[in-house]
Amino acid sequence: MSSTEHAAARFAGIEDWPTADLASALLETQLAAVSAAAGAQAALAQAIDAAAERLAKGGRLIYLGAGTSGRLAVLDAAELPPTFNWPPERAIALMAGGPGAVVNAVEGAEDSVTEAPEALKALHLTATDVVIGVAASGRTPYVRAGLAAAKAIGALTLSITNAPEAPLATEADIALTAATGAEIIAGSTRMKAGTAQKVLLNCLSTGIMIRLGFVYRGRMIEMRPTNVKLHARAVAMIADLTGESLEAAEKALKAGGDIKTAVAMLVLTLDAEAATARLTATGGKLSAALKD
Repeated sequence: MSSTEHAAARFAGIEDWPTADLASALLETQLAAVSAAAGAQAALAQAIDAAAERLAKGGRLIYLGAGTSGRLAVLDAAELPPTFNWPPERAIALMAGGPGAVVNAVEGAEDSVTEAPEALKALHLTATDVVIGVAASGRTPYVRAGLAAAKAIGALTLSITNAPEAPLATEADIALTAATGAEIIAGSTRMKAGTAQKVLLNCLSTGIMIRLGFVYRGRMIEMRPTNVKLHARAVAMIADLTGESLEAAEKALKAGGDIKTAVAMLVLTLDAEAATARLTATGGKLSAALKD
């Protein structure tokens, strides 16, 4: 039995605790989850660099998960296009039981050893792809079978688990393990395990995007200004990064079409075409484009 299936002894009888103590205990477990995630720092750094190298060659981020772990993976994949303008077709989340399992549990789906390999085959997986398996117990057959199929193709395989003793801790190329241990409610991995997984997914995908040049001076320079709020944020970002007025930033954004081009136009005193060429020459990395 996985360590995540155990009940923490110190919380025995918690149903009879005063509500203030109950609330304190629940919050305490969440803080413990974040602390556990910090234990994966070395593996996280390794995974960021390895994944960025594959993705720079045109690969895709493909997530595998079931239940809570799968839903967290879906959320991470869904956030990449609006946050970093990452192509949706390069952020794919495969959920045991299919898309419907995101909102309605599909019992037994996680036990399939054929569903994930078949889904990956349909995606025409290549060695430039990065496959991330997320499973609290590290034993989920759906995830293990998917990672094994991905590894056979030569794709980079990463795992995010909560049990150091789990098979996925050794089966993936790089394992990110947050040893959250027994839950406040036995087996309720939406608690500590889920929180730690969310932390590691956030850090992993954000770190990859930073390494790929999608962030400049702490700003989301690939962000899509697709509504009034985001347009205003984009204009303010351009003005802040260049020291120009909001009016100049607005004009540059309109001419250049995106934040990076607008910044390059204003900093380097270039027109949109020249700024675009400069960015293309540096692989889209704004920091490199702005250097003499």
